[in-house]
Amino acid sequence: MTTETEAGPKNWLRERSELGICALLVVLGVLVLTDALRIPTDFAQRGPVGPKAVPILVGSLLLVVAVLLARDVLRGGRGEAEGGEDVDLTEPADWRTVLLLCGAFLANAALIGVVGFPISGAILFWGAAYALGSRAYVRDPLIAAGLSILTFVVFNNLLGVPLPGGPLMEVF
Repeated sequence: MTTETEAGPKNWLRERSELGICALLVVLGVLVLTDALRIPTDFAQRGPVGPKAVPILVGSLLLVVAVLLARDVLRGGRGEAEGGEDVDLTEPADWRTVLLLCGAFLANAALIGVVGFPISGAILFWGAAYALGSRAYVRDPLIAAGLSILTFVVFNNLLGVPLPGGPLMEVF
């Protein structure tokens, strides 16, 4: 038989489950900050902002949000349940779509070093379109290839962010 004092802390934590999100935000913030502080200072710097600035800002903001959310939860604040504008909350999750999207992403991650971004990106874009229900078997791969090549050219040639080109590197 349990007493009220034993059930009290359990109920207190259950009613404040958002504190788990706060803990996750603190862990992520500390992880980002420790990784940011390990970035070498001799890293090539372009402009007045170094490579540590954005990760330190993001890590610090994660910690600030965690503290503000914890304060709100401890003062009695609660998140509203999802109303779902166009989502029927009684329907189960569409795991087929989720798994197809994960497969497209994992294929991209596995192939990017082998065949380069233009080809692996096209597979990712086409796979995402297919997973989300598009069945235009001629149009979708063409759009995916064009979008992937455009993304590669913009990042690689215009922004100076090198992406693996694979066999198409000779073309661009």
